Amino acid sequence: MKIKRNYTMMCDFYEITMGNGYFESGLMDQICYFDVFYRTIPDKGGFAIAAGLEQVVDYINALHFDDEDINYLRSKGIFSEGFLDYLKDFKFTGDIYAVPEGTPIFPNEPIMTVRAKAIEAQFIETFVLSEINHQSLIATKTCRIVRSANGRSVSEFGARRAHGAEAATLGARAAYIAGCGSTSNTLTDITYGVMASGTMAHSWIQMFDSELEAFKKYCEVYPTNAVLLVDTYDVIKSGVPNAIKAFKEVLVPKGFRPKGIRIDSGDIAYLSKKCRRMLDNAGFSDCMIFASNSLDEYLIRDLLFQGAKIDAFGVGERLITSKSDPVFDGVYKLCAVEDKDGNVIPKIKVSENVGKITTPHFKKLYRLYSKETGHAEADLLTVYDEDIASLAPYELFDPNAIWKRKIYDDVEVRELHKAIFLNGKQVYECPNIEEIRKYCKEEVDKLWDEVTRFENPHNYYVDLSQKLYDIKQGLLITNKR
Repeated sequence: MKIKRNYTMMCDFYEITMGNGYFESGLMDQICYFDVFYRTIPDKGGFAIAAGLEQVVDYINALHFDDEDINYLRSKGIFSEGFLDYLKDFKFTGDIYAVPEGTPIFPNEPIMTVRAKAIEAQFIETFVLSEINHQSLIATKTCRIVRSANGRSVSEFGARRAHGAEAATLGARAAYIAGCGSTSNTLTDITYGVMASGTMAHSWIQMFDSELEAFKKYCEVYPTNAVLLVDTYDVIKSGVPNAIKAFKEVLVPKGFRPKGIRIDSGDIAYLSKKCRRMLDNAGFSDCMIFASNSLDEYLIRDLLFQGAKIDAFGVGERLITSKSDPVFDGVYKLCAVEDKDGNVIPKIKVSENVGKITTPHFKKLYRLYSKETGHAEADLLTVYDEDIASLAPYELFDPNAIWKRKIYDDVEVRELHKAIFLNGKQVYECPNIEEIRKYCKEEVDKLWDEVTRFENPHNYYVDLSQKLYDIKQGLLITNKR
């Protein structure tokens, strides 16, 4: 989707004050490197899913300042005319490297690296984080929910609970990437090709004199896709009996079969079992049972554990807002600059909070896959100019338990970062959403079950090469002086 409005000014104001400061300090052409990474996995899971890159690409391609933007900045009375003149021809001229959308990602490894002039690199921070944090959050939550359904279809139903129209539309996109089969959001279908689906609300039934009349009319209008909501009054006493009657009186004589019924309240495990028996006894064993009503991965898992007879799920508010853990803590941190001769000088952020100490330098990210099983075994960060083959066999340490060491020798090594922009030109063709979705499933399937489990997942190894580790330790010692 191409941006239809100018998002350039969707930035934190300090991006502009720093830009003006760089301009006035003569640092406007200073080449620097920023990493985008996150620190903690939502819901204490074992991994997250990267999403939002396509929107970043659209944003970079459209980046510019309109006359009204310049006039607005001038009205603030704090920016130099030289800087405002500079912004008139502003565009992104740097490089961006990123993991493809749908990639399983782990804490403290760069999802994206930006190499650009200081003003350019600094300015795009807010939008980049906004898109990647939001969509990665929703994709990560969706992946958990879809896996809990154990092969049953999950539809995204969250538009009315999302944090605004943009969050609803892009959230549904992220949900589809991570495995949802459809969305209730029509705009997401129009914009991204994610199939929109939906049948009726309780108001449809209330509009008629009787539940049976409402059901029969719906079957007449939509004979090939009759899914009836059976809990407006009483699921067992009236909802399912009236649905069965409508199926027999309207659909069957015309040669159609019912698509399903939906339960949106009550004890869904108990009700689904009763409904299944009633439908089967009426000759509608092919009629599916859909369930909705504030579901998440844990409720879905418990329903199936209780033997609920549910064929598909509709999940809304707890998916589209990632209600249980609604913040993806992606950050954008300086990791290096270039001197006048083009040498890369590593930079580090030091904090009393150990978790906020950054990994310096322009880096490459590799994933090690077992040649025997095909499973992802570990990730390795190296300095950009290291020869990965020369590092084999690969000795990695668990970052959460450094005494734990593993040596990998029979592995396939893949670089995860793709060049997205070089010298300001887009060099990466964004895959279509079906390709991203397929890639996401394939890569998640390559993770060990111990990593994907919901409770106490295994710590996936993400380690630094010896050269990168030594550089980081050297900078930490230097900054303590």
